[in-house]
Amino acid sequence: MKKIGILSLQGDFEAHGRTLARLGADPVFVRTAADLDAVDGLIIPGGESTTMLKLLHAENLLGPLAAFGRRRPIFGTCAGAILLATGISNPQQEGLGLMDIDVERNAYGRQIDSRVAHLTPEAEFAARTHPGEMESVFIRAPVIRRVGPQARILARYAGDPVLVEQGRHLVATFHPELTSDSRVHEFFLSKL
Repeated sequence: MKKIGILSLQGDFEAHGRTLARLGADPVFVRTAADLDAVDGLIIPGGESTTMLKLLHAENLLGPLAAFGRRRPIFGTCAGAILLATGISNPQQEGLGLMDIDVERNAYGRQIDSRVAHLTPEAEFAARTHPGEMESVFIRAPVIRRVGPQARILARYAGDPVLVEQGRHLVATFHPELTSDSRVHEFFLSKL
């Protein structure tokens, strides 16, 4: 059974844990650098990226997370996608730089502009999981403004990339853990 860490400093890490358990994985709530030694992959959940970054610095986790990402897969949702990016704007902030993407924070608007959308994933994602529309929950979501040449877009919303893979890593600007559709988590587990 694969042990999947979920960064548990802030955000809805418990919803990711329930999804992973439903899929037969063993969720491990990660709060320290030592916790990273016990997991095969890591999810960085949504939340507030500035707050999460402050907590990562306070817990001396930023360096260990970057080192972990050079060896093992990380899946970032919403704020997690922001933290995995190389370029971050609105405003600029530090990130892990593990994926060659540029992200604009809160680009869809304020909390009141949050929405549930139905996406049709790209053919590659459908072939590696299964076809069909995917319910996607956007909460103060970032927009991926640039995707580097090594990254692949797996789904779009309103023309913008919302699910992107690069090597061992995966980001979603929406919250797949808040729906009953487990394909995105299954896709991440397949990277292990």
